[in-house]
Amino acid sequence: MSRRRRVYEGKAKVLYEGPEPGTLVQYFKDDTTAFNNQKKATITGKGVLNNRISEYLMTRLNDIGIPTHFVRRLNMREQLIKEVEIIPLEVVVRNVAAGSLSKRLGVAEGTQLPRSIIEFYLKSDELGDPMVTEEHITAFGWSNTHELDELMHLALRVNDFLSGLFLGIGIRLVDFKLEFGRYWHGDEMRIMLADEISPDSCRLWDIQTNERMDKDRFRRDLGNVAEAYQEVARRLGILPESGPRDMPGPSTMQ
Repeated sequence: MSRRRRVYEGKAKVLYEGPEPGTLVQYFKDDTTAFNNQKKATITGKGVLNNRISEYLMTRLNDIGIPTHFVRRLNMREQLIKEVEIIPLEVVVRNVAAGSLSKRLGVAEGTQLPRSIIEFYLKSDELGDPMVTEEHITAFGWSNTHELDELMHLALRVNDFLSGLFLGIGIRLVDFKLEFGRYWHGDEMRIMLADEISPDSCRLWDIQTNERMDKDRFRRDLGNVAEAYQEVARRLGILPESGPRDMPGPSTMQ
């Protein structure tokens, strides 16, 4: 494997320059963090599982006409993606009260919300990803009203599709985080779904038992994090045949 230039490294993924202009290689790490990077650990095989899960979900979304940056999976830990200009917002869709919403509003966890709620958070580790309003977003130029309408429209379409998909395999989609980017093709710009969709970015509860099958197992010291991710992959029908430990870190990619 030839050495590639590292473009960006986040808490759970690394981006390398792609094989052709306008592309990047997204590498999934086993590192996991919580509470704005205050809690850290390495969960062996997590990156392999998230790569496969995100590949599957992004492909299904592409199939129904939701534009994503995903092109194809390259190997157990890497996928080829389109290079986009990330909009500095996290778009959170909530169907059931949990996490910070329960703490802020005093709504018991597990309460079905009267309708799906969309929240925006500024992507800033230094500030702890604060919640922001549409007024903040447009006033500071992070996005505009036209883009926000598109983000909300796409987020609700993703929610409708994923809620049904997970329901079919006995999983409740409690809430999830999306990121979007601007994809430029000549003078034309298109909003695309970016980043990943995985148990790292979703709250997934077993419908029968309410057992957590997501990153909350790490946040709350519930244990069996990798096993929960494996179960999600198994129910989706995509658990790697030889298990999630097939490929070590990219020692040749510096």
